[in-house]
Amino acid sequence: MRTYLVTGGAGFIGSNYIHYMFRKYGDEIRIINVDKLTYAGNLENLRDIEDRDNYTFIRADITDKDAIAAIFEKNDIDRVVHFAAESHVDRSIETPEVFVHTNVLGTAVMLNCAKAAWELPDGTFKEGKKFLHVSTDEVYGSLPDDGTSYFYETTPYDPHSPYSASKAGSDFLVKAYMDTYRFPANITNTSNNYGPYQFPEKLIPLLINNALNGRELPVYGDGKNIRDWIYVDDHAKGIDMVQEQGELFETYNIGGHNEKRNIEIVNLVLDTLLEILPEEDPRRKHVSKDLIKYVTDRKGHDRRYAIAPDKIREKIGWEPETKFEDGIKKTIRWYLEHEEWLENLTSGAYQEYYEKMYGGR
Repeated sequence: MRTYLVTGGAGFIGSNYIHYMFRKYGDEIRIINVDKLTYAGNLENLRDIEDRDNYTFIRADITDKDAIAAIFEKNDIDRVVHFAAESHVDRSIETPEVFVHTNVLGTAVMLNCAKAAWELPDGTFKEGKKFLHVSTDEVYGSLPDDGTSYFYETTPYDPHSPYSASKAGSDFLVKAYMDTYRFPANITNTSNNYGPYQFPEKLIPLLINNALNGRELPVYGDGKNIRDWIYVDDHAKGIDMVQEQGELFETYNIGGHNEKRNIEIVNLVLDTLLEILPEEDPRRKHVSKDLIKYVTDRKGHDRRYAIAPDKIREKIGWEPETKFEDGIKKTIRWYLEHEEWLENLTSGAYQEYYEKMYGGR
């Protein structure tokens, strides 16, 4: 039985990946989920699989080398899928040192522990071991608003936020280990994910939650910044295919070919809510474009992201399967069916943070 060590598996993308893997492989694999359980980690995301015999949760910080080393010592880890990271750009502007600590130092600890466990006396590595580092398109910087240029694996890095700079640093660490030690790894860079279990600081769940409650919908700047969107299950499938078929030491961009301006997303969420909500649902009266409020633009806000997934399509055969129009309906229905999950997450500390970030704008 192959054993996967998934870091950050209680977060949005990590928990969806774990669900995807159990749907695909069932009892053929074992997953060990390591998560610190910060604001974005939520064990409710995994409640339906927590009693599986082939699933283990360990609460640990990826910067704690003793804790991570112990996991490798006690388990024969075959694959590492490294999601764990501070990932919210606004928070990185407020506390950049936290992002450097977790994203750079944490990745170094994970690499060192995997290297120590997998390396043979002659400097080669045990057969079948692989480390997959999950990263972001934000490391590439910003594209012209021309609809014709794209991020490729060969695009030079040009990060603009503390978040993207810390992710670029972690990417370069993984690349250094591949180049220096021939450490068995891959890097994936993905575009904006959306879908179930996403923390409501992110655009789409924030819009859904606010609209249902008649709260303002904050839109940065002129609302015309462009992002490339991918449904989270499509991303999970891409990660699995890179693990299985990707050539060692290579980077693969996983993008959705779904470019949308932020204001388009706002309008589409509102229109879809009105389409899905029953006529008798009292929340319908809250859903209005009058809620849109343009707020001061984010510092260093990149104008456009767009990934070209040509390499992963040609070399591995992966393509996004979910059209945005279908994915956004699936996503909104999920949030409507999981109101308790959303309520639990949007109370307390998160509410205080939200008011700090958006309340005075």
